[in-house]
Amino acid sequence: MVHARPAYRPGLKQRLGHAVDLFFVLLGSGILHLAHPVRVVRALNTLQHWGTTLGGLVKAAAAAQPGRTAVIDDGGSLTYAELDERTDRLALALPLSGPRPRVGVLCRNHRGLVETLVACGKRGAETVLLNTGSGPGQLRSVLTEFRPDLLVCDAEFAAMLAACPRPLRESVVWTDAPMPGGTLLEHLIADAPHRPLEPPHSDGRVIMLSSGTGGRPKGARRRPRPGLGPLGSILSRVPLRSRQTFVVDAPVFHMWGFAALQLGLGLRATLVLHRRFDPEQTLAELGRWRRSALFAVPVMIQRVMELPEAVRESYDTRGLRVVALSGSALPGDLAHRFMDAFGDHLYNVYGSTEASWVSIAGPRELRMDPGTAGRPPRGTSVAIVGDDGRRLPRATIGRIFAANENAFEGYTSGDPTEVWEGLMCTGDLGHLDARGLLHVDGRQDGMVVSGGENVVPREVEDVLARLPEVLEAAVAGVKDSEYGQRLAAYVVLRPGRELSETAVREHIRDQIARHAVPRDVFFIPELPRNATGKVVYRWLEGLRADRVRTPEGRVAFWTDAVPAENGLAAAPVPDETRGP
Repeated sequence: MVHARPAYRPGLKQRLGHAVDLFFVLLGSGILHLAHPVRVVRALNTLQHWGTTLGGLVKAAAAAQPGRTAVIDDGGSLTYAELDERTDRLALALPLSGPRPRVGVLCRNHRGLVETLVACGKRGAETVLLNTGSGPGQLRSVLTEFRPDLLVCDAEFAAMLAACPRPLRESVVWTDAPMPGGTLLEHLIADAPHRPLEPPHSDGRVIMLSSGTGGRPKGARRRPRPGLGPLGSILSRVPLRSRQTFVVDAPVFHMWGFAALQLGLGLRATLVLHRRFDPEQTLAELGRWRRSALFAVPVMIQRVMELPEAVRESYDTRGLRVVALSGSALPGDLAHRFMDAFGDHLYNVYGSTEASWVSIAGPRELRMDPGTAGRPPRGTSVAIVGDDGRRLPRATIGRIFAANENAFEGYTSGDPTEVWEGLMCTGDLGHLDARGLLHVDGRQDGMVVSGGENVVPREVEDVLARLPEVLEAAVAGVKDSEYGQRLAAYVVLRPGRELSETAVREHIRDQIARHAVPRDVFFIPELPRNATGKVVYRWLEGLRADRVRTPEGRVAFWTDAVPAENGLAAAPVPDETRGP
């Protein structure tokens, strides 16, 4: 084992094979034969000139299909030609100086966010995507670390930004409403000069922040010119096509939402964006388009499935071709229930901010096993490694190492990355089954050892989620003076359902084993989630100290410290229920 920057370089024969595969994958996607041949040549020349940055992808799309709709949001639509022209002007108008300025972006999903990212790429700026679910303290910490030269923000975050020191908020561009101490994005575009824009001398990079579920988020630098290999890799496992409309519900500041943006621009698709996720609105969008693809995080389709059946069936979603998920595992039998309702179009991508994608589970794999993470796509290598540094046999849990063409370039902090034979450690534990399917068993630091027995919390969570009374559940290890650690289960019941702590324990004992039975069972209103829908387990640990009793004698928690974001995080409990 070494701690270093990840290095992944396939051999010459493998690279030639990848190139041939990439050509046929791109041909099958329809991207090479949607425009007049002259325009296709013009688009390829543009890509060669600008590279596969976001700016280059928009310019190539505008050269090939200028009249195609690029973005639809709550404010209307833009064609690729309009998006190219507006981002050219914004790139010239942004108040930046120096060879590689840094821009912080704090925006929800809308055209202003897309225009900012594309314009920063054309300008050669380094862009830091800030988490819209951050609290004032975390935002202040991130801005202090990265010290951007310019902030582009939605007006709704003005109060949170005001809590930051003045030097960190002196230069602000507001996307949607004029606020004191800043200018409006639309005014910059309108007042910009009309003149040709040339590629920057140095490519701007995008810095993605890790989720921070285990602590302080880290900045991960993405490659400025990823090439077409990553596009081909995803297309080798997910049947996305250039004629499709991409409904992007996953937040673009998150790796999967940003990937949807890159894929959509690369395929010249139409991107549909909404500031906040609403499950019924998502169904309405999917019913509106003849060929649609949904990019979301798993909890979003869980919210769709919680809608009454009559509401779900009132929307004609026969045009749905792909539901592409990432960000967390699919709990219980959610995959089967969703595919039974909407067809076998579900694809779950396992990856991370650092590693991008690692494996993809398609409908066939999810039908075989709804908990699998699937298989690596083209150009991706995965290994399960033991603590002794040796590759482990199948069905044995170990650390997951992976590498592909889109691995990050390193942390901005300079923190090392653990590498094994050129593959990067994802921080997760997992195993390969007899069919070669990858299973993610939990975080490397999340394995619970209770009384000498290893327990994987994810396995217990899946068993709990299959109970008809349970809406969702989380399981974590807590300190125990006798056993070292013990399991605690946090259970959210379906409306109107009842379940006892004894029934929970008996079900786990029958389905798994006695050592997997949680000693603590808490019934809570909702699981605390971050802006991307991930359960934040350290918040659960903090909630234990502030529990209250409901009238039925069950345990609930005060959750006002958890930021409500996109309808995914826990909602506050009313004041009158606050306990001692």
